[in-house]
Amino acid sequence: MTAPGNPHGSPARPWSSSDFRAAARSIAATGVRIYDHGWSPATSSNYSMRLNDRFCAVTVSGRDKGLLTEADIMVVGMDGTPASEGKPSAETGLHTQLYRRLPGAAAVLHTHSPASTVLTMHYPQEATLVLEGYELLKAFTGITTHESRLEIPVFDNTQDIDALAAEVDAAMDAGRITHAYLIRGHGVYTWADSMAACYRQLEALEFLFSVTVQRRMLGTRT
Repeated sequence: MTAPGNPHGSPARPWSSSDFRAAARSIAATGVRIYDHGWSPATSSNYSMRLNDRFCAVTVSGRDKGLLTEADIMVVGMDGTPASEGKPSAETGLHTQLYRRLPGAAAVLHTHSPASTVLTMHYPQEATLVLEGYELLKAFTGITTHESRLEIPVFDNTQDIDALAAEVDAAMDAGRITHAYLIRGHGVYTWADSMAACYRQLEALEFLFSVTVQRRMLGTRT
């Protein structure tokens, strides 16, 4: 198969170039926005968008998130194998697990904010963070009232990404994960059917994490 209109007959990419450019622009712009909030310092965090059922666009490893550009985005297969130039984030397998598991997931965001780090490190006995009764819960897809309870599981941090992805998959099988999960001392993962919806959920999560930290400082347990 050759690329349409390509006189040299080079193979066509198995994803749309225009879709990749749009995804790269969206990821880069969202990444800078996240950095400006202080949720992804230095080279931490990773972001991605689905291109099709076989490929996704993801941030290149080790890039400063405050200076993120389209050139810092690459393509990987749903098994995490690089499909364009660059070295993908070591945690790419956590993104591809979500895309394989959830056909409707179009974007995944992972941040390293102070609030998520404090909550999961200062309370090592907690395996679940519960957010309940907040008006901002309506920012999450499918939640329509503040009279809701969002349970976010906390997984222990590990360098074995395949093992962690398997843990996440098992928790999804058990119905323990809906909109997000935390990694202890590491940060949060959230996903949605568009980058706009994903960012909205992330912003709500980061606000609620910060509120939870402040309430516990004031002596309120939840």
